[in-house]
Amino acid sequence: MEDLLSTINSPQDIKSLDIPQLAQLTREIREYIINTLSETGGHLAPSLGVVELTLALHHILDTPIDKIVWDVGHQAYAHKIITGRREAFLNIRQEGGISGFPKPSESSYDAFGVGHASTAISAAFGIACGRDIAGENFRVVAVVGDGALTGGLAYEGLNNAGASGKSIIVILNDNSMSISDNVGAISKYLTNVISNPIYNKIKSEIWDFTGKFEKMGPRIRGAARRVEETLKAFVLPGILFERLGFRYFGPIDGHNIAELMHTLTEVKDLNGPILLHVATKKGKGYRPAEENAPVFHGLGKFDKVTGAPVKSSAVPTYTEVFGASLADLAEQYPKVCGITAAMALGTGMSVFADKHPQRFFDVGIAEGHAVTFAAGMAIQGMRPVVALYSSFLQRAYDHVIHDVALQKLPVIFAIDRAGLVGDDGPTHHGVFDLAFLRTVPNLVIMAPKDEEELRHMLRTALAYDQGPVAIRYPRGAGENVPLSAHYAILPIGQSETLRRGTDIAILAVGHLAHKAMQAAEKLQLEDGVSAEVVNVRFIKPLDTSMLEKICGKFHTVITLEEGTLAGGFGSAIAEYLADHRHEGIELIRKGLPDQFMGQGNRAHMLEQAGLSPDSIYSAVQKLRADNGINKSSRIRNLFKFAKNL
Repeated sequence: MEDLLSTINSPQDIKSLDIPQLAQLTREIREYIINTLSETGGHLAPSLGVVELTLALHHILDTPIDKIVWDVGHQAYAHKIITGRREAFLNIRQEGGISGFPKPSESSYDAFGVGHASTAISAAFGIACGRDIAGENFRVVAVVGDGALTGGLAYEGLNNAGASGKSIIVILNDNSMSISDNVGAISKYLTNVISNPIYNKIKSEIWDFTGKFEKMGPRIRGAARRVEETLKAFVLPGILFERLGFRYFGPIDGHNIAELMHTLTEVKDLNGPILLHVATKKGKGYRPAEENAPVFHGLGKFDKVTGAPVKSSAVPTYTEVFGASLADLAEQYPKVCGITAAMALGTGMSVFADKHPQRFFDVGIAEGHAVTFAAGMAIQGMRPVVALYSSFLQRAYDHVIHDVALQKLPVIFAIDRAGLVGDDGPTHHGVFDLAFLRTVPNLVIMAPKDEEELRHMLRTALAYDQGPVAIRYPRGAGENVPLSAHYAILPIGQSETLRRGTDIAILAVGHLAHKAMQAAEKLQLEDGVSAEVVNVRFIKPLDTSMLEKICGKFHTVITLEEGTLAGGFGSAIAEYLADHRHEGIELIRKGLPDQFMGQGNRAHMLEQAGLSPDSIYSAVQKLRADNGINKSSRIRNLFKFAKNL
């Protein structure tokens, strides 16, 4: 059988294909995605589920003139492959490669940049309104997964778009909700009827005709509408969307490309808001993904024969240690509850869920709700632990301030993926949490130097009942330190000096303390420079006692943080030095620049940002060359330190 995929360089190339050829192409695309992602990792199950839908959309629509907005974007791999990026797909999510999400700067076929859920309807509606103001004529389609409809923003978009009457198509890609028995032949028949152009022409004419009767017209129209809605409510699950102002069609089989193309042809030129309900199977065509879609939602390299993940390290991850520790501590603390937003597996909460199902709550893709929900639980005396990725916590900032911190409620935020995440790129880097949380009153912020300290910080947070606590930790493997059998309670706001020194001070946030230690040892061995290394532990409140000693002892202070420099930990130290009139201190802040970082290998990105041990060492060398850290400055600093004792 002749290979088809190699001949597809744009959507124009699929328009001449017949149904059997399109079916063949779906198989080839699935095989291509599986083969590629087994080497690179990525969002496998979501993209496998929408191959037929992707081909049908590009076959029927005139893209890129017509706009397709993919919600979240992790379901857009087939879309990328057939829109001129087939070869580039081999390096998806790699440094220098294409993004794992739609990106307008990458292709004109990517109508809107995405990466977080529930945004597509609002964005598509904005595009539609812009189209109408400009007097243009093209179709706008938002493809939304059923999970995205657990996010409130999706309903805000539906409500606004539905009430507007503007022409927009929302496709609900339903890959998990069960379809009840009454949704079968009757609903398919009704969908065919109400999507038929003749039916819609007659309906429109009758509607116009009855409107001419001043007295009876509204009553006739009202009766007709009630009959139609009653019929739809009986056989269709779409009455909610109808009430929001959308004409509802479906559900239809999302893996029947002929049915998809037929329905899209019938509805694409209908006026007003349209919602097409498409039923798909996540992981379609790859048995391991079909049988365990959550695991294959997003993963690293895997064996494509067995589906088994290829572990890059035997060292437990921070996520794994957090999950196991929380489940363990919950045995001692019956008021501990676990909350996550559709990320039970990704945050390690699945372990807690298995052991304490009655105290576990997955609220769906609704981070703002998760935080306020936790606040309500705290009001009732519970100890809620909200586990979210750092980049997703951004969506709940107002709730953290207004519903938790303002009321000094003891909610614990477990902030996973804090810092650079690597392959998923700028939409998922968790680099802003220190900056936006540091300004919130009543909030304690911690960062563990390793997985062992993470356990102690979790215990410390449970012992602290004066307000909320945030614990941020990075993606990936820990530092391979031994895990003790006990949990210690750390003094709030107290740092830890890991290494004494006399020439410079390095204040490190989180796991960078280990990198600072490696740099300090190299400085001592190769240059005779004595560096004091402090594991900050608490970003808020700052250890002011430690800072006063540092200021009295050292002329040069370096701060290290895996977060944006603007407003982060280094900024907190600069503010402290200025507010307390510590003159003569040379402060060097090392962190992430004021720009959106790209994608790539996390270790390499840390090196580029100047946060690897060698980069820290080189930075100190440059300081020596510029300023001269020598014996006289060392003696001067020691005298200054003695004077201030």
